Amino acid sequence: MFKYWGFYVGIWLRKLWKSIIIRSSGVLRMAEDLRWAIGEVMTKSKGKSGLVPMGMWDFEKSGFIPVSSYKLSFDSQQAQLEPIYYWLLDWVQERGWTMNKVVDNFTASPGSGQFSDMNMRATKMQEEGMKILGGLNQVVKSVLNLIYDLKEFELRLEHYDDFNSEDDKNKEEGMLALKQIWLDNVDLKRQRGSIHQMSAELGFTTLREAFMMANSVDDLKKMNKDEEGGLINDQVMRILIPRISEFLKWAKYSESELRKRFSIEKNYLKSQVETIKLYSAWMKPYLVAAEKLRQKGFDSNAALVNAFSTSMFELQLFGSQPISVEDVYEGKYNAKRGYHRVMIIGLVYRGHVSQRVTQKGDYGFAMGGKVDMTFDCYSLNDEEIAAAKKLLEDDDVVKSMEFSGDVAGDALRTLKEDLDYFLMSKEEKDKVKLKENKKEEKVDINPFSALVGIGKKKKKKAEEGEKDVVAIEDIKGDNFVEKMMRGKGATTAAEWLYLVYDIYKKAHGMASAPYPEFDKLDSERIEDLTEGGKVGFSGAFKGKGSN
Repeated sequence: MFKYWGFYVGIWLRKLWKSIIIRSSGVLRMAEDLRWAIGEVMTKSKGKSGLVPMGMWDFEKSGFIPVSSYKLSFDSQQAQLEPIYYWLLDWVQERGWTMNKVVDNFTASPGSGQFSDMNMRATKMQEEGMKILGGLNQVVKSVLNLIYDLKEFELRLEHYDDFNSEDDKNKEEGMLALKQIWLDNVDLKRQRGSIHQMSAELGFTTLREAFMMANSVDDLKKMNKDEEGGLINDQVMRILIPRISEFLKWAKYSESELRKRFSIEKNYLKSQVETIKLYSAWMKPYLVAAEKLRQKGFDSNAALVNAFSTSMFELQLFGSQPISVEDVYEGKYNAKRGYHRVMIIGLVYRGHVSQRVTQKGDYGFAMGGKVDMTFDCYSLNDEEIAAAKKLLEDDDVVKSMEFSGDVAGDALRTLKEDLDYFLMSKEEKDKVKLKENKKEEKVDINPFSALVGIGKKKKKKAEEGEKDVVAIEDIKGDNFVEKMMRGKGATTAAEWLYLVYDIYKKAHGMASAPYPEFDKLDSERIEDLTEGGKVGFSGAFKGKGSN
C-alpha cells in the first residue's frame, strides 16, 4: 500500500507548487495575476470541450490559452518603465477602453540607493501614522467611558421621571428608588448617625421603615398620632423630620444637576465622535502610503543580488469594452449578462539604478534595463470576470494581513447602535420608532398557509448596483446569441490587441510585421463561434429572451 507513496507525494507537491508559482518571461512571480485567475475560471467552468470552440485551448500543452497573445522584450540603458506604461495606458484609454491597474509590485536589492530611500519614506509614514493612531486609541477609550456614563445617567433619570409623574403608582416607584439611592450614597456618609447604622446598631428598628413610608413631614406627624395607631414615637419623628426635608431638596437639586451633566456629556460625545473621524482622516493617508511603499512580488528572484544596485517592477493593466447585442443579432433579445472584449497588458522591468544631477542641482534616480511586455486578450462575460477577480482576491494571502485604514469606521461600526441612540434628538427617535412599528409584520395564524405557500416572504432583490458573484461551477454555458457575442468579442479583441502591439512597435522605431496574420488567432473556430457555433436541440430554441 505504501510502496508508491513517494511517487504520489511528489506529484501532489508539483501540482501545489504549480498553483502557487507561475513562470512567465523568466520571472518568478506569486499567483497574484489576473491571467492565472481567468485561466482557472474558464478551465473549471467550460472544460476542454467548451474552450476548444472558443479558440482558447492549446492541444500541445493541453491547457487554457488566451484568444491571442504577444510578447515583446528589449534591453536598453535608456529604457524606463514610466514612459512605456503611460504611453500604453493613454493610447488604449483614448480609444474607449476602460482600464484598471490590477498588479503593482516593486522590489529593490538591499545594496541599492532606492532600497534605503523607499524604506526611509515608508518608516516616516509608519511613524506619523502610529502617532496619530495613539491619540485615536485614547479618544476611542473616552467614547466607551462616555457611553457607559450616559447609560447610567439615563437609568437614574428614569427614576426622576417616575418621581415627577402624575400617575400615583409610577410616582411611588420613583420615590422609593430615589430614597434608596439617597440612603446609600448621601445619608450613609453620616456613618453612625445615618439611618442604616441607627436602625442596625442603636435600636431604632422602625426608623428606616418609617422613612421609606413617609413622603412629607405631614405624613410623619400622622404616623405619630394616636389616632393612626402611634406607628412611630416622638424621638423617631424628630430624627426623620430634617431627613425628609433634606431628601426632598436633594431630589430637586440632584435632578437638575444630573440633567445638566447628561446634556454636557452628550455634547462631549458628539465632539469625540467627530474627533475620531478627524484622526482617521489624518491617519489613513500615512498608513495607505506605508503599505504601498512595502516591497513585494519578487521573493527569491535570482536577478536580485544583495550587493547590486537593481530594482524590479511589475505592473498589469486590465482593459475591457462591452459588446452590444445589436452588433451580432438583429432580433429582440434581452441579455441577462453582458459580454466584453478583454485586454490584459503586463509589464515586468528589471533595471539598475544610478544617480544623476537634476535641473535643480540635487540628485535623482536614473534607470535603464530590460522590459518584458505581454499582451493577452479574451472574450468574457460578467460572471466570468467577477469570478476571476474574486478568485484573485481569495488567493492573495498578503491581502488578508493588510492593516485596515478605516479605523474610524471599524470602531464606530461596533458602537453604532449606542451612538445612534444617544446622538439622535427626541424627534428623530420618535420617527425611527414610528418606522419600526410600520415595518412590523402581522403574525399569520392561518394553519394552512405553510402548506400551500401563502404568505411566504419574498426574497429581497439585490439593491441597484449590487451584484452577487456566481460560483465558478454555477456559471452557465452560452446560448445561441451569447455564442455570437462571445465570438464577436474574441475577433475584435484580437484585432485591438494586434493594433496596440503593432502601433507601439512602430511608434518606437521597432520592426513590425507586414501583415496582420502574424497573430496566432484560431480564426476558423472563432468565425464558427461568431455565427452561433454548434448548438444542441434545446439550444436551438434559445434565440430570444432566454439565457
